[in-house]
Amino acid sequence: MPQDGPRQGPRRGSRQGPRQDYLDAFGEDDEDVFTRARTPFAAARAQDRHASAADRDAVSPTTAAAGDDVPPTGEPATGQGVKGRAFAGIAAAAVTTVLAVVVAGQVATGRDDDAVRSRSASGQQTREAVGDAARGDDRPSPAVSAGAPGAPATLTYAQGMATKYALSPALKGSGKFDAVAGVDKAPGQGQKYTYRVDVEQGLGLDGELFAQAVQKTLNDARSWAHGGARTFERIQSGNADFVITLASPGTTAVWCAKSGLDTTEDNVSCDSAATERVMINAYRWAQGSETFGDAMYAYRQMLINHEVGHRLGYSHVTCDKDGDLAPVMQQQTKFLDHDGIHCLPNAWPYPGS
Repeated sequence: MPQDGPRQGPRRGSRQGPRQDYLDAFGEDDEDVFTRARTPFAAARAQDRHASAADRDAVSPTTAAAGDDVPPTGEPATGQGVKGRAFAGIAAAAVTTVLAVVVAGQVATGRDDDAVRSRSASGQQTREAVGDAARGDDRPSPAVSAGAPGAPATLTYAQGMATKYALSPALKGSGKFDAVAGVDKAPGQGQKYTYRVDVEQGLGLDGELFAQAVQKTLNDARSWAHGGARTFERIQSGNADFVITLASPGTTAVWCAKSGLDTTEDNVSCDSAATERVMINAYRWAQGSETFGDAMYAYRQMLINHEVGHRLGYSHVTCDKDGDLAPVMQQQTKFLDHDGIHCLPNAWPYPGS
């Protein structure tokens, strides 16, 4: 119904204001009830003159939209109940009118409840999208962005190699291994060695980082590939010259014991020469050693070079001059100093190359 502009004049035959017998029933003080209610509830009083008393409680959308100013019909009741019923009738008419206007408006604009719900859902999605955009596209997926509590960061190779990871020194895994997918071709022209990388299930460590570290380290000019003497190729399946295996301390001990080696005392790694496996203790890979401190990158390179050196036939040696670099085949995880000689940590067989 229009809210602004002049009101339409009364139609021919219509009455101005309530009938006198209604006013008499309410008394002099209640006369303004109909005067105040006339404008907001005018449509609610648009009734069929021949409708029953029960029918007068309902107002159709068509009548509400038409805005006819039809006065109430029927004979007024008497007594104290009249005023209460009149107010109740007005309130019911008001609620019915509001509902009728809403329904009429929806019909006029072609909307229905589903459309309203759809618009509401779209609005919610829009707000969520705006919230997501405000938070940025680099949110964790969890799972989780660099620097966020509990969220794994996306690290470069160098960063991954320099980072310590949580792992218990008493962990004993399942003893089941997965081969790291993919191959890395031998980059050199020397004697070729093929190897596979296995990682014990359930370690929670990055197997691809480990595999990448093995390939990069062994084919470095400072490593056993020095001078083109050897080249190393990673395969995923088939017969390999050896299998370099990242395993829990407990599983490492089991495989090393197969070759008569005890790794439990210092929680170290080994080359299990009686088997195909070069065992890298996952605790050491994750946490390093006191001798290298926070130099995790260099320690991991030393760990690979030392154990593969055993597979190639090299035995333990020590530095023999104070302040010299420790040979890569020295047990640097256990010690750097011996017999009054202080050795410096070293990751490479040929460090000067």
